[in-house]
Amino acid sequence: MKEVDALYHVQLRPGDIGRYVLLPGDPGRVERIANYFDDPYFVSSNREYTTWSGTLLGEKVSVTSTGIGCPSTAIAVEELVMLGADTFIRVGTAGGIQPENKTGDVAVVSAAIRDEGTSPQYLPLEYPAVADLDVTLALRDAARQLGLRHHVGVAHSKDSFYGEVEPERMPMVGMLQARWEAWKAGGAIASEMEAAALFIIAGIQRVRAGGVMLLIGNPAEDMQGDDLAAWNQMVSEDRQIRVAVEALKLLIARDRQGLE
Repeated sequence: MKEVDALYHVQLRPGDIGRYVLLPGDPGRVERIANYFDDPYFVSSNREYTTWSGTLLGEKVSVTSTGIGCPSTAIAVEELVMLGADTFIRVGTAGGIQPENKTGDVAVVSAAIRDEGTSPQYLPLEYPAVADLDVTLALRDAARQLGLRHHVGVAHSKDSFYGEVEPERMPMVGMLQARWEAWKAGGAIASEMEAAALFIIAGIQRVRAGGVMLLIGNPAEDMQGDDLAAWNQMVSEDRQIRVAVEALKLLIARDRQGLE
């Protein structure tokens, strides 16, 4: 039998991944996430796309890094769907927006503001980027079971990291600050760089997607010294990763019961 060529970007072939896939941005975080699987093993690495697979509750699951931003995330999701994946959870970090967002809190993302340039290549901006309800509820339930302080709400997906964190040095400072205040007034809880494209493509492809982020406080927090050390400790606790893994277990069990 002729071997099927691997898909160009992710360098994966049919059978390499499970239907359930976690999506961190950082390739360096993939093995760390895979260590929460049963019998994890390395599959491939090409460009920003590193993949490991394993099992949870006897079901094959995978983790693939997407790199930073919506363009590379879109490529990963498109190719993973081609390979049979149908349930995705974005696992990452995000900046908090609301005053009550504290460093170390977990954000369960129910929808995303499409303040980026990739998703408009798929659908007009009037179309909302919404997470799958079952995935969102599984993430919320997992955070509750783990006893972690968490928030459920809308994320802001952007293309420019420094446009957010250093708007004062940008030529369009007024517009950037005004839009940030609008997201805040509207109730957005987190700012990140991938969810909008993931949710839009998942909707078009008729697959499920959600997101869970570890929050880096909010713009009112000036993280220095002990605060920064505390943040690094929280990252090492893998809060958002543990939520994502427990959510996958819930989804696997519920899917088996026909509750998807």
